[in-house]
Amino acid sequence: MANQDDHIETRATRFDSAETGVTDAGDVVSPIHLTTTHEMERPGHSDHGYKYTRFGNPTRDALETRLAQLCEAEYAVAAGSGTAAMAAVCLSVVERGDHIVAFDGIYGGTRRLFEDLLVDSLGATVEYVDATETATVEAAVTDDTTLIWMESPTNPLLHLCDFAAIADIASTVNATYIVDNTFATPYFQRPLEHGADAVVHSTTKYLNGHSDSMGGAVVTNDQAIAEAVTHTQAYHLGGTLAPFDCYLTLRGLRTFPLRMERHEANATEIATYLDDHPAVVRVNYPGLPDHPQHTLAQEQMDGFGGIVSFELDATEAETRAVLEELDVFTLAVSLGGTESLVDHPATMSASYLSKKERKAAGIPGSLVRIPVGIEHIDDLLADLDQALANL
Repeated sequence: MANQDDHIETRATRFDSAETGVTDAGDVVSPIHLTTTHEMERPGHSDHGYKYTRFGNPTRDALETRLAQLCEAEYAVAAGSGTAAMAAVCLSVVERGDHIVAFDGIYGGTRRLFEDLLVDSLGATVEYVDATETATVEAAVTDDTTLIWMESPTNPLLHLCDFAAIADIASTVNATYIVDNTFATPYFQRPLEHGADAVVHSTTKYLNGHSDSMGGAVVTNDQAIAEAVTHTQAYHLGGTLAPFDCYLTLRGLRTFPLRMERHEANATEIATYLDDHPAVVRVNYPGLPDHPQHTLAQEQMDGFGGIVSFELDATEAETRAVLEELDVFTLAVSLGGTESLVDHPATMSASYLSKKERKAAGIPGSLVRIPVGIEHIDDLLADLDQALANL
């Protein structure tokens, strides 16, 4: 059995059946409990604690325990997707008419959720600010602010925010402070250590790591938040993670630390290569010394992640043509799998934003995002070299 004193590499690999409330059969891998319902010993009572899988499942319990351990948190709640996790925590802490302050660089899907669910349905107001400057967050927060939502690094421009400084701001008005940590993962940063009240992850990405399971999670040290999210998930949304997807995520977590090391090593090499390429106007990667927030990244991160984005000295049509020439990089949305992907945000991952919204977000037609996989670095560099040769 792993404990919080073990290194993350050890915590990622260990399974203890005692933590799920099921009989210990000596399993070294969590079994998949596919049942939707459980027998009770007498009406209304179950010695093993399970009755219906929406309310609790041993495989999901095993995953939530593992996620909490990896994030150095007390509680974790698994959800059917990253968006489901965001919806559950938002509906657990936001009430009608509340004021919310959010990073203007947050994932476009998060912004859409805020506008459709919190603004249009709940009548909340959301103020988007450039959180790379802590002063802008402080200026936006009022006594009516109940939620501060940050994402760092952001998608796709990899901007950062100062976790500890924003935590201090949140505490002055007793606002709930939530961070989307999908890009960095708990391997490279743990916002709870810097004052966040809760952290959300799309486990679809690096935590699962194999592009074969969708999921999300909310992790926290706050019992009230954990209980509220659990209740919202089970009784209102029904968006709990299915047992088989829990198993797949547990499977992926066994190699999570090893994968993250390789993702970062490859991303660093590629960012350096692109930074020197004559066809590249700008590279966004916190690990580069000329990234405007490189010093902050060094202070609050244990590494710089596996995502690189860059702008080409090219038109949108020329940029799209370059991406079609890539062979090792797969042209697809999402990120965090073992394979390297390439994404044209303007027509792919950010396509549901209007042209005006994309311009305001700093997403031009020449922007490229590459979630770097774990292939051999020489093959990745050679593929980029041949695709960029004609620019």
